[in-house]
Amino acid sequence: MSPAVPRDPETLKQLITREVTLLRAAAGRSAGARPRPATPAEIAESASLLACSCGAVAQRSHSCAEGNGDHDPWACVCATLPAIPVSAALLAPVTDDDGMTEDFVIRAGNHIRSVEWLDAPDRQVGKRLREVRPGVDGSGLLDSLKEVLHTGRALRNFPVDYTERRPDGLHRTKLLYDAASCSGQVIATWRPAHNPAELMSLEAQYIASMGWAHFDLLSGETTWSEGLSTIFRTAPGRPMGLLDLYDAVFLEDVPRWGRLLRALLDGEEPPGSDIRFSVYGDVRTLHVIGRPVISTDGLAWALHLIARDLTPVIRGRQRLAATRRQSERLREEAAAEHRVAAALREALLPTHSSEIARLGFAVAAAYLPVEEDAAVGGDWYKCRALPDGRILLAIGDACGHGLGAVARMAQQRHALAGLAHTPGSDAGQLTTWLNELVCADASAETATTVIGHLAADRRLVWACAGHPAPLLLHDGAATALDTGHRGPLLGEAYATADVPLEPGDLLLLYTDGLVERRGEDIETGIDSLREHVADCVGGDARQTLDAVVARYAGDRLEDDTCLVVVEAL
Repeated sequence: MSPAVPRDPETLKQLITREVTLLRAAAGRSAGARPRPATPAEIAESASLLACSCGAVAQRSHSCAEGNGDHDPWACVCATLPAIPVSAALLAPVTDDDGMTEDFVIRAGNHIRSVEWLDAPDRQVGKRLREVRPGVDGSGLLDSLKEVLHTGRALRNFPVDYTERRPDGLHRTKLLYDAASCSGQVIATWRPAHNPAELMSLEAQYIASMGWAHFDLLSGETTWSEGLSTIFRTAPGRPMGLLDLYDAVFLEDVPRWGRLLRALLDGEEPPGSDIRFSVYGDVRTLHVIGRPVISTDGLAWALHLIARDLTPVIRGRQRLAATRRQSERLREEAAAEHRVAAALREALLPTHSSEIARLGFAVAAAYLPVEEDAAVGGDWYKCRALPDGRILLAIGDACGHGLGAVARMAQQRHALAGLAHTPGSDAGQLTTWLNELVCADASAETATTVIGHLAADRRLVWACAGHPAPLLLHDGAATALDTGHRGPLLGEAYATADVPLEPGDLLLLYTDGLVERRGEDIETGIDSLREHVADCVGGDARQTLDAVVARYAGDRLEDDTCLVVVEAL
């Protein structure tokens, strides 16, 4: 039975180190032995044989542009260039009148094309470097080759972005040059920075936020892809070893990481695991899968690991969850506000008592919110019988929406209900008192209202504070009541006007949300409403109200609206 997987990094490192030590010991027992190093005498003898061989080959070589006489040391180099697996050339310096190197001539080359659209070096023999590589000056390659020639320091992986116009269009590639000098000449090799398969691998790693690693357990050599180096923010070519990774694993995930490695060392292919690593203080979540490399003796001598960085996905899910929680909280708050507003609506816009019918009138009312799910805003009405035998009839609009407007509406409506019981008060006095109440509140906003009394003689005595005039449907025609006495909500006492009502007459009171439209004069909206009311001739209060609501409910109202229809019986 395998021992339990440790829960701390140090103990896990000791366990894995012991496993690798046992693996190396088992592999060493069956490993072949390298021959002893050659003695100086043997090396000298080999060199002598090689020189003779090179001379013989040089006599048969025709790769060099110059004559290849007997014992030419460069003829051997020319003959061996075709064995180099990348593009290679022997470059001889070209000097100016002052003896300064100004270019190089290609003395010999092999047949390897670095990219498909570039000529092989053996087809450029005898030509100058500036001729076959027009961009060597701008890329810095020519100066670098001169430095190699004069200093003797080799050039390693020198990058050159090369662009060439071919008959089929522009071509571009990135080449890596290596060069070394010998006896006044330069041998240079070059290859693509990345072949197509490498480029596709890099793109795939970048797009998928992934990378791979190869751990040779016998030699201890570690190889990482650029994608994995990017995830762990390590310098290219300086990968972290297995022991280094143990220290980076999030403490709570050490057992999971240990189980994955133990399974790989046992030759299994375990399922992937989500493991958190600390990368310079940033917690990254990686999905890690692995596969052991098994030798013929059944031992896992190397491990392949592939890791995909899930951190952006996880953080995106966390942000989405936070957004959903916030949206849910806002929905709950909106629902609570809706319930409060709905309760206020039932309390503030009640149905009508039978007392009004006994006094010779029928009343119907409706509330049309600008938003479908809104319960009530700042629009209100009041219709109730007073002790003196009159009926208080009022409609108003407190500016705003939501609970703030509801609060202002409730204040004005309840204030009017109390003031209306003052003996002998008329509509003008009630409007003035209501104005003073609103003006005394520094936080109050503007409001409009129509306040009136219906008497037993079927006369409406009313005052108006900046509110649209009621419409009267009489003898088949709908007309707006005269507003010559209308005053603003602020600043003065309010006059009244009286209008006689006959049996069958209908009086429509409404707030401005019914007739106001952006970019349209309000009088146009009033005229349109008047025409619709005129079409309701012959209907009672409820039928007329329903007809108006049906007409305007489909419109895009820009403000809350309250309607009251009074019918003289």
